[in-house]
Amino acid sequence: MPHIAELPDLRAAQNPTGPCVADDHDQLDNQTFLHRVRTAATVLRAHGVGAGDVVAVVLPNRVELVVIMFAAWRLGAAVTPVNQGLTDGEARYQIEDCAAKVVIADGARAIGTLDVGAVTGASMEAEDARPHASDALALIIYTSGTTGRPKGVMLDHANVAAMCQMIIEGLGLDETDHSLLILPLFHVNGIVVSVLSPLLAGGRATVAARFQASAFFASVERARPTYVSAVPAIYAMLVSLPPGVRPDTSSLRRMICGAAPMPAELIARFESRFGVPVVEGYGLSEGTCASTLNPPAGPRKPGTVGLPLPGQTVAVMDADGRLVQDGSPGEVVVRGPNVMRGYLGMSQETAETIVDGWLHTGDVGRFDADGYLVLVDRIKDMIIRGGENIYPKEIENVLHAHPAVLEAAVVGAPHPVLGEIPVAHVALLPDTMATTEELLEHCRAQLARIKVPVSVFISESLPKNPVGKIDKPRLRALALRS
Repeated sequence: MPHIAELPDLRAAQNPTGPCVADDHDQLDNQTFLHRVRTAATVLRAHGVGAGDVVAVVLPNRVELVVIMFAAWRLGAAVTPVNQGLTDGEARYQIEDCAAKVVIADGARAIGTLDVGAVTGASMEAEDARPHASDALALIIYTSGTTGRPKGVMLDHANVAAMCQMIIEGLGLDETDHSLLILPLFHVNGIVVSVLSPLLAGGRATVAARFQASAFFASVERARPTYVSAVPAIYAMLVSLPPGVRPDTSSLRRMICGAAPMPAELIARFESRFGVPVVEGYGLSEGTCASTLNPPAGPRKPGTVGLPLPGQTVAVMDADGRLVQDGSPGEVVVRGPNVMRGYLGMSQETAETIVDGWLHTGDVGRFDADGYLVLVDRIKDMIIRGGENIYPKEIENVLHAHPAVLEAAVVGAPHPVLGEIPVAHVALLPDTMATTEELLEHCRAQLARIKVPVSVFISESLPKNPVGKIDKPRLRALALRS
């Protein structure tokens, strides 16, 4: 596989007028994309950017972000994409933590040192390609910071190249594939699965500005993508669309789900309504995106996150560091060329997370008889009630089985005697009804008494973090106040 920084040159040489990257305003063929990348690289070099530097990009989803990413790589620099939803103070923490040489934003953000128009719209002598090292940093992706201050995950070009090759092989991508990106480009899933992998496979990518459930299928009908990568919250919104929404999904070969486990009931609702198979996978930023995948060619097993991707090892480890072989649950650990270089400037946290080459995920899982990984829960989400371990995901799965439940999240609430007790938060499907008592009775019928939530709160929707996962820290904060 070529170095990813060389991809614009190779695509332009092989098929100059072939489609490459598009968004709501721009459609770039391979030749034009290369020209934009070379020009942007020239501007960045004029502003002092070189090998080993970091370029921070504070932009919404748009073609320019992809152009800048390749321009920085052309110079041997790394990119840190910054969530546009952060306050200036939060964004400044990330920018200063990685010592960014320049900050590229649109004119609305005061934190930018370069306006995006000056970088991608310039007309200057174009920057030639240079030799590239596989161990040079490519991306610094910041974790959401739910367990403290955000950590910069360092991914080098070897990590990214290995991950893309695994995605291409796992999904069977080729030159006919066309991804529609709806996830944010400050997250590694959006970058790797929806942009880099299809481009490396010879296909193309369309960048959607922002996900809106009501406009999603119009985008699908207009762009005619072959796949879309999304998170469970997006699928929940799509199955909640009015019954009259019957879109043309014939271009879609598959939908991909990651970031959080997707309830089997939600997969079934989506597939039966829209006629597109959902391929669920699992991974984390520290593993450059994905570690397991339900094989698109089958068998797919809803309720699992699939088989280990080719080229990496996924295992389950007990508390004493021994690999579990009998199907019992333990911490999911990952080993392979996709494992991050470490956390930027955090040697202790890196040493605690990567032990003897194994990336410790903090997730509890087990392998079923066919070798498919079943996620039990996050270690930190486990509730200890009177000394008994309770995994919220087990309760959430039961709640999801109720025909009226769209989303469910269970967190621990403090208790003076028992330590913690489970509390459930639920959002219902449109035009359905369920009372708190009805949901509690549903749980009592299927769960041991100790696992039944002490209370169920029904809301119109559950809070989400910037990546689209249900925001459990916010729900825990609510439990603390109540």
